Amino acid sequence: MKLIHLGVAAIVAGAMAAPVQTLAEETRVALQSASPMMKLPMEGTLPSLGGATGWLNSGPLTADDLRGKVVLLDVWTYTCINWLRTLPYVRAWADKYKDQGLVVIGVHSPEFPFEHDLDNVRRAVKDMRVAYPIAIDNDFAIWNALRNQYWPALYLVDAQGRIRHHQFGEGGYEETERAVQQLLLEAGRSGVGPDLVAVDGSGLEAQADWSNLKSPENYVGYQRTENFASYVVPQRFALNHWALSGDWTITQGAVVLNKPNGRIAYRFHARDVHLVMGPPSGKGLVRFRVLVDGKPPGAAHGTDVDDQGLGTVTGQRLYQLIRQPKPIASRTIEIEFLDSGAEAYAFTFG
Repeated sequence: MKLIHLGVAAIVAGAMAAPVQTLAEETRVALQSASPMMKLPMEGTLPSLGGATGWLNSGPLTADDLRGKVVLLDVWTYTCINWLRTLPYVRAWADKYKDQGLVVIGVHSPEFPFEHDLDNVRRAVKDMRVAYPIAIDNDFAIWNALRNQYWPALYLVDAQGRIRHHQFGEGGYEETERAVQQLLLEAGRSGVGPDLVAVDGSGLEAQADWSNLKSPENYVGYQRTENFASYVVPQRFALNHWALSGDWTITQGAVVLNKPNGRIAYRFHARDVHLVMGPPSGKGLVRFRVLVDGKPPGAAHGTDVDDQGLGTVTGQRLYQLIRQPKPIASRTIEIEFLDSGAEAYAFTFG
């Protein structure tokens, strides 16, 4: 890092002595004035991408193909609400810096079994307007090479193929973008200004209401679930507890409805309620109805239901059921499935 700092100091000193600055020198000085250069240590090297089982939006890319480029690896899985809330930033960076040499590569490492299905991922990529290359990491080859443990995870790689910055989970947006700018300047790219992207996510991509978020993610399969209350929906139960009513099969990773009119109830405190779910084996339709404290949600309905709480499960994905207006309070949501076969995997909140 001393060499980098000395290089910047020499550029600034040269710019002060020279009668005319080059565009690259002016950009460096402007960026350094806006934000001090960060220490970006070497954290490893860009792993081989040869373990990808497929690619979307691009042919296969290799480390050699990417040499000389600044690369942002975005490890994701398409039902992850934490990744969805980072997507507006990643999408904006990919667009803003593509002409300066930034290459964004999504590494889709699936969490749920249905996320291995390439058609599901392809549909999600289209629906979410993801235009940058996607490496399909169904065997977790890239995940393991990175020694990754998180969805989402960002790894920023310099033009020499060295990992210089990472971000696990949501947040760190300004720091990550400053690191992108710095590595582009190190690579000798021009036109890299100090301004940061401005994003305003909507729907599933809206930032969480952190000050009112008191309900953590919870899976409903028996392997990882917490706070299961009973097989009969009680009149009252504790915050972040849940219950089933009807004829269900509880599997390792999901609950599956065997007969119509089964219900899931959950006591939550959050602006948003999401549920990862799908129709039986990913095919067909399942109608459902949402109630909040025993009533249709009205203005508190999410993007996947109407004000009467009616919705339809049409594919295996994350569904937004509730987005309640302020004041945010503890509520009970009930999801009644009017058709059999519904498969529910995990609740997330925002």
